[in-house]
Amino acid sequence: MARSYSVYDVFTDRKLAGNPLAVIFDGEDLSDEAMQSIARETNLSETVFVQKSANPAYSARIRIFTPGRELPFAGHPTVGTAIALAERTHGSDATLDLVCVLEENVGPVRCAVRLREGVASFAEFDLPRKSQQIAMPLEKLGIANALSLKVTEIGFENHVPSIWSAGVPFLLVPIHDIGAAQRMEFDPQLWEKTVPFVDGALASAYIYCRGGVNHSAKFHARMFASGMGIVEDPATGSAAAALSGAIHHFDRLPDGHHPITIEQGVEMGRPSIIHLHMDVEAGAISNARIGGQAVRLATGSLDL
Repeated sequence: MARSYSVYDVFTDRKLAGNPLAVIFDGEDLSDEAMQSIARETNLSETVFVQKSANPAYSARIRIFTPGRELPFAGHPTVGTAIALAERTHGSDATLDLVCVLEENVGPVRCAVRLREGVASFAEFDLPRKSQQIAMPLEKLGIANALSLKVTEIGFENHVPSIWSAGVPFLLVPIHDIGAAQRMEFDPQLWEKTVPFVDGALASAYIYCRGGVNHSAKFHARMFASGMGIVEDPATGSAAAALSGAIHHFDRLPDGHHPITIEQGVEMGRPSIIHLHMDVEAGAISNARIGGQAVRLATGSLDL
């Protein structure tokens, strides 16, 4: 059976940048094992399988697989799939604003999509869950060793390593500056010996600091997930979603709207821009959204 697919570069407005995503449009009747095998074959950070939802109010059900395992939720697959489905239905040269709901294992995810002729499409989604801290003991020296950094380079201002999740848990590691981010070397063996398992899986590493190579970026980030089969990820929306909780917790954001731009993938030669928006009311995050652009790189069919 021929199953159509597209490859999108997500969190970027140009091809061969951002985070590549494979979207398998004909995902019906595939077993979990088959989907995992296809994800290993594409060998991208994530591969999405589009299926019909049992709820007619939802645009689709999507299953998200890394080369190593299935995820309940992920950011760049959500943005990329929302754009891919909109362009598949209305054409990439349409001028249109629309809203869709994607059913993911984490639950329904509401997405807004903006299509503009001659401009890379944009999508943003409401976080399916607010970021929550997971309190677990962490060894700062061990984390520093796993990143090949000095222990004095771990943390800035009052930011310290902590675990947060908005559907997928990450160990968020603040480091001193971009220089440390660029010269760090991730050691997966030392990381596995040092950090805890969360929800039955090794916590992935999300390294962040203030500022960016791009003058508009407020944070610079890198993400490593050896437990998912990902050496390094060019853009991680689910980690940015987790970061929203840490930013509010450590920076004590005042009430109001807070737009935050995060750059990632710079060291990989695949620069990505992730837009995080947070609304704070009565000292708590009332709403948060992740958004970004995506461009189609390839289309074809799988003969399965």
